[in-house]
Amino acid sequence: MSFKVSFSVPRPAATPHSRRCWELQFLEPVFSRARPARPSRSVMLRATSRLPAARAATTLSAQPRGRRPAPRRRRKELHFPGHPELPLGDFLAGRLARPRVPAGRRAILRRGRMPPAVGRGLAGSELRPRRGRCGSQAARAVGPDVAAEATARSPKRPAPGSRRFEAAGRWALLALVTLMSFATRFHRLDEPPHVCWDETHFGKMGSYYINRTFFFDVHPPLGKMLIGLAGYLSGYDGTFLFQKPGDKYEHHSYMGMRGFCAFLGSLLVPFAYLTVLELSQSLPAALLTAALLTFDTGCLTLSQYILLDPILMFFIMAAMLSMVKYNSCANRPFSAPWWFWLSLTGINLAGALGVKFVGLFIILQVGWNTLSDLWHLFGDCSLSMVTMGKHLTARILCLIVLPMALYTATYAIHFMVLSKSGPGDGFFSSAFQARLSGNNLHNASIPEYLAYGSVITVRNLRMAIGYLHSHRDLYPEGIGARQQQVSESSVHLCGSRAKLSAVTEPAVTTYLHKDYNNLWIIKKHSTNSDPLDPSLPVEFVRHGDIIRLEHKETSRNLHSHYHEAPLTRKHYQVTGYGINGTGDSNDFWRIEVVNRKFENRIKVLRSQIRLIHLATGCVLGSSGKILPKWGWEQFEVTCSPYLKGTLNSIWNVEDHINPKLPNISLDVLQPSFPEILLESHMLMIWVLWPLPIWWLLYELLGLHKCGSQISNYGNSGLKPKDNEFTSKPWHWPINYQGLHFSGISDMDFRVYLLGNPVVWWLNLLSIGLYLLSGSIVAVAVQRGARLPAEVEGLSWVLLRGGGQLLFGWMLHYFPFFLMGRILYFHHYFPAMLFSSMLTGILWDTLLRLCAWSLACFPLAGGIHAVGILSLLLGIAYSRVLGREASAQVNLDPLGEGLDSAQGV
Repeated sequence: MSFKVSFSVPRPAATPHSRRCWELQFLEPVFSRARPARPSRSVMLRATSRLPAARAATTLSAQPRGRRPAPRRRRKELHFPGHPELPLGDFLAGRLARPRVPAGRRAILRRGRMPPAVGRGLAGSELRPRRGRCGSQAARAVGPDVAAEATARSPKRPAPGSRRFEAAGRWALLALVTLMSFATRFHRLDEPPHVCWDETHFGKMGSYYINRTFFFDVHPPLGKMLIGLAGYLSGYDGTFLFQKPGDKYEHHSYMGMRGFCAFLGSLLVPFAYLTVLELSQSLPAALLTAALLTFDTGCLTLSQYILLDPILMFFIMAAMLSMVKYNSCANRPFSAPWWFWLSLTGINLAGALGVKFVGLFIILQVGWNTLSDLWHLFGDCSLSMVTMGKHLTARILCLIVLPMALYTATYAIHFMVLSKSGPGDGFFSSAFQARLSGNNLHNASIPEYLAYGSVITVRNLRMAIGYLHSHRDLYPEGIGARQQQVSESSVHLCGSRAKLSAVTEPAVTTYLHKDYNNLWIIKKHSTNSDPLDPSLPVEFVRHGDIIRLEHKETSRNLHSHYHEAPLTRKHYQVTGYGINGTGDSNDFWRIEVVNRKFENRIKVLRSQIRLIHLATGCVLGSSGKILPKWGWEQFEVTCSPYLKGTLNSIWNVEDHINPKLPNISLDVLQPSFPEILLESHMLMIWVLWPLPIWWLLYELLGLHKCGSQISNYGNSGLKPKDNEFTSKPWHWPINYQGLHFSGISDMDFRVYLLGNPVVWWLNLLSIGLYLLSGSIVAVAVQRGARLPAEVEGLSWVLLRGGGQLLFGWMLHYFPFFLMGRILYFHHYFPAMLFSSMLTGILWDTLLRLCAWSLACFPLAGGIHAVGILSLLLGIAYSRVLGREASAQVNLDPLGEGLDSAQGV
């Protein structure tokens, strides 16, 4: 039942807004035998608002019939569920019949209770203004954070002494869980004293930073920089080679780098504790979450080695905690805590993205939270557009500009520190390599513009593909044109004079390293005269010229025809053809300059060129696919009739030798920092993120014929190392299979990454229960079901607090189903953090609801405490059982003794 009444209230002078909206909600009546009192001529209502004490209580007198209200009065509305709209002022004037309100009816406001009001029929009701909500918006409250919702429903405010005791208990528990986390992570940190799993990569990269040697990695540089800094500060000199897992550290100092990762991994537990405590205001929920992460063997093991995972998870959890803390300051905008947590959120977002691109997922979560926050603020009538502009500007500065500035600064430091030539040179462009000391292009002098007769190297602009390469090895029988060329070469000459040839064609590939097989001579298509003849003038190569490329070592021309490429369907094969530079018309290529900035001439290192086959119209490119053993596992070069505008088909001239041209220093050709930043990200994206979703995009755009052009190179095309256990995303939540960190060969100490089955299966069960219970509560709320105050408060904690954590779990888990790269078990651990926090909130809420529903029984009050204590003891005992089992596992197939298996 509901009805709506309106009445007039004098407007206090101290009221900052001209209009206030009031809401009064009645529960079902408790009928009494006493006859309801007759309606009185005046009603006194206690208004809970920020008015001066003298105006805190306002007496509303009924107006005489027919008299007009005072001009300085404002109309207010009260909504009584189940009744039609009734103007209370008209009722008091005697023009309408007052609805019967039994004396025993309880009125409960959505946001708390108030002392009994004066007036028969309204006993126990409360009027409270909704700030900025007027008209149709008065029905929807802008909810504060979940903790405030739960706290507002408490019928009694705790005494100051009780609040101090509760705060002390929170700090004591925080200190306890932090101590337990550090104790478990630093226990036996020095074992094993040899390289474990990916320490061979990230420890080596830390050494590169100490030695200032340039390298390439598919992840952003912040994590490796911090590892290198930790090693440098702890006395490591960067001389250990980190060649393979199992190498003994011996006298080298490695504990500083392991200790740094363990320190950040230890902070995950208190961060999760504080996040859950802020979302639920429940110490048992926070303690249960801390126990799940403290006693999980997977999180423990992953935090004890030189890896990027503990650094990444540190920034993800720090960003989540900062976001939750910032949400709790929503009622104090632009205050010092508000600015602090908002800025800290942006800093942690930059840190998460700076370690791995997986940090994009927490950025999406914070972005969604920000958009939701701005949307609710936009609906607040009390906020002016100037204030809205301030809110928007603050979020842009702290959550966009600040993270981007910090992220860019990490790359500036990265390129500044790594100034020496190293193993990563060949992945970057020639212009970039010219800035590295020790590189053959550094301080080199070469001719500036390309001319006929020059000896050059041609490099694919799509990073990590390499140089156009050829050698004397032949395509095997049944692969490509070798069999067909001998017998059918005259058929595919596109109108040229048919000629039989017994010459077998050498393979043409791309090659990442520099050698003499990468050298080509550029010649005109119509003459065999030596362009280096001193008697001939210098003639520069220009846009649109038709050329031949002769391989310097084998004297065979770059050649293509209609035969299918070895690996890529519907692409044409590219070979080396001819004898001593003499071939046929399929050796002719038209050169096109993509970025024509130099008067149609081709500038070394800077011009981007495309080679179009004159006979077939296809474009020379690299498919990115790796040839089998017969191709020395180099990359396939094809002539593609599709995707002529992609990076696969764009090349640039790197080395340039021509004695008839003057040389210039390459220092003038070095790229700027924005160009370097863009190039490095293009390289990482192409290598790391070739997702299958691109195939669907190409299908939707009608480019399905060129889908094979999508590269299989990078992490998606790499093969797992020996004895490594790759996995699929559906394996992870069920703890299906772990990962060997150490101990594949005959060693005394073996490490196997595997989660605590009790923790992981409890998390999986909790996700299912949350989806079920959350759906039931959401449907009930949407249908307007009346819930008791206690149940409603717990429901909001479950829906809003748990919903954020479920969203975080989904963001950090489901995208891996779309990835075509190699996947390992450790990729699930960021999502596992969110599922553990969700488990803590869910079971605390369910146990509280169970205790409430059984309140009529004598022992119902202990259900919650007993349930939480049982879960804590069970989780701790499962860790003890797991450690005993790890000591009894015999990983030696010969049964020659017991090995220590950490992390089982």
